[in-house]
Amino acid sequence: MAWEPKIVAFLCNWCTYTGADLAGVSRIKSPANIRSIRIMCSGRMDPTFIVKAFALGADGVLVSGCHPGDCHYVEGNYKALRRVHLMKRLLRDLGIDPRRLRLTWVSAAEAEDWAKFTTEFTETIRELGPLQLVEGSGTLVSATAGNGN
Repeated sequence: MAWEPKIVAFLCNWCTYTGADLAGVSRIKSPANIRSIRIMCSGRMDPTFIVKAFALGADGVLVSGCHPGDCHYVEGNYKALRRVHLMKRLLRDLGIDPRRLRLTWVSAAEAEDWAKFTTEFTETIRELGPLQLVEGSGTLVSATAGNGN
C-alpha cells in the first residue's frame, strides 16, 4: 500500500469551512487526506496548534480563512498571515521544509478553489514525502530538511 500524506487543515468557520462544505455537497472532487478542524477565525489559530499537528503525525498543515478585507473579525486573517510567515521561519530553523505549511484564502462560495488548493497541497506533500520524528530527540525532521523553499 502506497504512503498517503496526513494533512491537518485549520479552517475559518465563516468562509473556508463553508466553502469546503459546499465542495462536498456539490460533489467537487478533493483529496481525502485533509482532516479539517473548524476554528472561528484564521486569526484565532494559535501557532502551537501547528507545532502540535506536526508532532502528532501530520505531514502537512493548511490554514485557510476569509480573503483579506473580508474577515468577520475585521483583521483576523492578517494575524493569520503574520503567524504563518513566522511559523514558516521557525519550521525552517527546526529542519522542516516550510512548504509543509500553507495559508490560503477561500470564501464560502469558492468550493472549486478549495478543491484546487487542497489537491495542489496534497501533491506538494506527496513530493516531500513523510515527515519523520527522530525518536527520543524531540526534534522533527523532514525527508527534505534544509531545502528552505
